[in-house]
Amino acid sequence: MQPLLLTPALKDYLWGGQRLPQEYGYATDLDRVAEAWVLSCHPQGESLAATEPYKGQPLSQILAAWGPEALGTRCNGFDRFPMLIKFIDARDRLSVQVHPDDDYALRVENELGKTEMWHVLDCEEGAQLLFGVNRPLTKDEFKQRIEDNTLDEVCRYVPVKKGDTFFITAGTLHAIGAGILLAEVQQNSATTYRVSDYGRRGADGKLRELHIDKALDVTCLTPNEEADSAATALTDENGRVEPLASCPYFTAERWVLDGARSAGRKDTFVSLLCLEGNGELAWDGQKLPFKKGDSLFIPADTYATVSGSAELLCSYI
Repeated sequence: MQPLLLTPALKDYLWGGQRLPQEYGYATDLDRVAEAWVLSCHPQGESLAATEPYKGQPLSQILAAWGPEALGTRCNGFDRFPMLIKFIDARDRLSVQVHPDDDYALRVENELGKTEMWHVLDCEEGAQLLFGVNRPLTKDEFKQRIEDNTLDEVCRYVPVKKGDTFFITAGTLHAIGAGILLAEVQQNSATTYRVSDYGRRGADGKLRELHIDKALDVTCLTPNEEADSAATALTDENGRVEPLASCPYFTAERWVLDGARSAGRKDTFVSLLCLEGNGELAWDGQKLPFKKGDSLFIPADTYATVSGSAELLCSYI
């Protein structure tokens, strides 16, 4: 087993822009790029290896050949690859939506639920997120407000700035507002229930599908305050490690690298996503340079040294 550089799967959803190819160098013929799935084994968009001798192979295929040891013992409780990491460029606002928890999603969709974390990389002045409801609602009122287009009146809106982090548990009503660029760490799921899409039409000219009945089943209708994200950051001569989020599904940290730091863990794989700058990953006499936008996968019980001047999103189980 060895660390891998990954090529992302790109998505051209109608609300996306061009910042991802322009600023992160992703080669594409798409007119817009809404999302880059930089660590993914999901069948709707897999990351591919850019590293020899695995170049061009889907990550899931490589992991199947390596066996469960590549994911580590912390992943023993998962029956599939547990994590999906994305860049999201919201040129326009996303739909108002909600994701189910594991119990509901596995029963109804044969897929994991979706708890996620957003780390804001950049945003326009005045940008905001929809984050839950602003007062308790009954299911009847929730449904009625969807039907009469007054849901906006009971939604909680939160202003955002670069560097903000939000933890969104399954069942939380949410929407990314226009003009926001962020990195997302989430469970390995694409199950999304749209509650409102502002009357937008897809490429086929039809109104995009809503999922009201399922949303009524899973949405938390009491205010969900943001999790306390204040945590102690470690600063030493090699830079800074800032905890962002930790839950049974993933742990995420922001590394501000100024020197060299050890990377890799015995009992879990590690993802390193370069948010800014550049550097080098070194192991067993081998070196792998990386730059802004690059995604690195380090198998469990594989140890490397990461060096350079860079800002990294480090994620693991």
